[in-house]
Amino acid sequence: MPEARGSTVNAHTETLLIDGPAGMLEVALDRPAEPRAGAGVALIAHPHPLYGGTLHNKVVQTLARAHVQCGWTAVRFNFRGVGRSEGVYDEGRGETLDWLAVLERLAPQGPLAVAGFSFGAFVTAEALRHLPAGRAPSSVVLVGAAASRFALPPLAEELHERALVIHGEQDDTVALSAVMDWARPQSLPVTVVPGVEHFFHGRLPLLRALVQRHLRACDGAGL
Repeated sequence: MPEARGSTVNAHTETLLIDGPAGMLEVALDRPAEPRAGAGVALIAHPHPLYGGTLHNKVVQTLARAHVQCGWTAVRFNFRGVGRSEGVYDEGRGETLDWLAVLERLAPQGPLAVAGFSFGAFVTAEALRHLPAGRAPSSVVLVGAAASRFALPPLAEELHERALVIHGEQDDTVALSAVMDWARPQSLPVTVVPGVEHFFHGRLPLLRALVQRHLRACDGAGL
């Protein structure tokens, strides 16, 4: 299914190219008007490259906006072969390396939050298994996680209390039952939004509010 595009996060989005494992990677940075103490960089991954997924996807934009409004610098990037990023699609393997390269280049230290939508949720979960020591994120947000299409790895138990898994009840791309089958062995809660499909049409403000509430809860708990 082709992705639905959204508007820019703000009028001051900074775009740049950085070195990646398969060539240059296109990155967009959105900085908060008022950075918050304790916040750092939020790394946000987009949906499937072969079905129109880009850093401009409207759910990705919403995730970025939610983090920026909570004081985080949002970093979105195009996986290899998308937009101005060089290389070709690699079924998640190379894309995980892209994710790690962006982290190393733009957020090698300091507070970290991560979020991903659909294929981007799969890559995010995979990349979390390869984080350097001491880089555990303070927040993990997975939306429409592609559990029916990829071998979505479980989240480390220490990340459960700082994880938010959101899925639409009527997701026609990734069945809710597949996400529940993934979450059940982990005893990992899933937030189900009634009547919503994969791209959260008409419910993006609710998605943003859910993410912001989660970020504030993580901050208040000192996670």
